[in-house]
Amino acid sequence: MLLVGFRGMRPEETGYLLPAIREHGLGGVVLFDVDLPTGGPRNIGSPEQLASLTSALQEESVASPSGLPLVITVDQEGGRVARLTPTYGFPPVTPTAAELGAGDPEATRDAGAAIGQVLAGAGVTMNLAPVVDLNVNPASPAIGALHRSFSADAEQVIRHAEAFVAGHHGEGVQCAIKHYPGHGSATGDTHRGVVDVTATWSEVELEPFAALCRDGRTDAVLTAHIVHRGIDPEHPATLSRAWIADRLRTSIGWDGVVISDDLQMGAIRDAYGHEEAVRLAIEAGVDLLLIANQQAFEEDVVTRTVDRIVELVESGRVDEERIDRSWQRITALKAT
Repeated sequence: MLLVGFRGMRPEETGYLLPAIREHGLGGVVLFDVDLPTGGPRNIGSPEQLASLTSALQEESVASPSGLPLVITVDQEGGRVARLTPTYGFPPVTPTAAELGAGDPEATRDAGAAIGQVLAGAGVTMNLAPVVDLNVNPASPAIGALHRSFSADAEQVIRHAEAFVAGHHGEGVQCAIKHYPGHGSATGDTHRGVVDVTATWSEVELEPFAALCRDGRTDAVLTAHIVHRGIDPEHPATLSRAWIADRLRTSIGWDGVVISDDLQMGAIRDAYGHEEAVRLAIEAGVDLLLIANQQAFEEDVVTRTVDRIVELVESGRVDEERIDRSWQRITALKAT
């Protein structure tokens, strides 16, 4: 149930990662080119190096007691949000979502296939993309200002997102659509702190998520840390039963994997402790807890989080059947 960031370009440099795979059956990892706390390199040096690293990690995982492969993820949206770039010997980055959305969906499918081909060659199994947020606020610092949205029009976003995902699927790479339930109207950035969209968010922002969750047109849904007081007066979407269990699972009908956005981001870190965020995310219906280890680097984050989940089950705060449901969704994801 954990998707974690780590340091190191070779297996022997990855610190806690190999023990986490061997002893805890770690579910997955997220790759970065730059280590934000130090400003130095992190996981990506060249195509050959990255393929060697991911292959070695997969071998460790399959040989571990879990016997399951890792979900190996990266943010490779195109435009400014890309980790595998020509700096490290990879092909030129594809255009931004905004540029693709202004064109033909077939070109977006080709772009998705090009990204998928690069990711597959590097051993990445899932792209944390596409962004299906509507470009409601072009000045939104996390979405519109970075040209990460295909369009302000829901139907246009759906067409291009479907094409982007189809391109990836053709190369054997999975996708996680984001940021549920819609970050495009926000005036703030959840990396930095709590972002309230009560006055700006509207139901139309759910339409791309609902459309792509039908008929297996996405492999996972990644949440946003935005707050809407009218839906849940206390919790951001990532930690909200109203948003995940009720709206995403029941109303939209999504029974696949739900991934949290990074639980170390300011919107979560500033308002909740790690242990409380883990509890609320699981209770809300999150399956994979993303801990990027970028806002802060914590060597014990895996063991501490595993211990917290065990404590929640043993104390009766979280039912073991709730953990089993996530296990079933994650194993089904890994089997496809």
